[in-house]
Amino acid sequence: YAGVLKSLTTGYLDEVISAAGIGTGVGELFSLKRPLEGRHFDLVICTDRGVVRALCARRIRHGLFISAAASYRLSDRRPPKGTTRPAHLADYLSSLLDLVTPRPETTPKAGVKVPEDFRAAARAQLTEGPTYVGISPGAGEKARIWPLPGFIAVARHQVAQGRVPVFFLGPDEKDLLDPLKAAVPEARFPEWEGKAGDPRGPIFVVALAQLLSAAVANDSGTGHMLAAGGTPLVSLYSKHDPRKYSPRSPRQLHIDSHDYGGDDPSLIPTDAVIDAIESLLAPR
Repeated sequence: YAGVLKSLTTGYLDEVISAAGIGTGVGELFSLKRPLEGRHFDLVICTDRGVVRALCARRIRHGLFISAAASYRLSDRRPPKGTTRPAHLADYLSSLLDLVTPRPETTPKAGVKVPEDFRAAARAQLTEGPTYVGISPGAGEKARIWPLPGFIAVARHQVAQGRVPVFFLGPDEKDLLDPLKAAVPEARFPEWEGKAGDPRGPIFVVALAQLLSAAVANDSGTGHMLAAGGTPLVSLYSKHDPRKYSPRSPRQLHIDSHDYGGDDPSLIPTDAVIDAIESLLAPR
């Protein structure tokens, strides 16, 4: 939030303190110096459920402290007895806010406000007319990656249906650029096209996502970026639980390798992925 996503936080975050040195270990609890010494906050919300880190955060001078650690025993406010902690991470974070102020009966949908220069760069790459389907074959953890031939088959299917596959390749997937261009010459690679100086990075991916009709991604950061752009998304899971970590897309389908026999992403059938994309593209 202090770096590549800074422009998305305008109007929401007044200050970002990076590497504040809070929660480093038990020894911190015995320090005479409080965290963020000299500062006082009306409200501190500790999202980490570890007891030691929550105790360290509680030492920040505050008016109200909220934490789910130790079954909310460190928190100044607690949910009613019998309340089940939400499974999804985003719902868990929202539940902490619910302890601060009641949730309104109708919550307005908060869309990501992408700066216009990123939107313009995305429109220059993906012009009006074609139906674009996003494909993100990478992930930070290699064990979560569905084999590349599956993504190529998905892309070729889109071409056969008269659509344009759009590959999202980060720096770690640069080596895939030439093989994918050779395998699917009709595909687009907007992050590697355009002119020097054009916007790039995560916000550009969100802007591009707003122009897609559907997308497929591994359990990855790019999947969350595509969801942030509002793209109907097929997410491929193998190692993590989608009930906790799935991106928040308005329309989303999960395909979990465990439903096909184990935690190896290669167990996911290509036909299942293609069918899922087709269901998202079908008129509602």
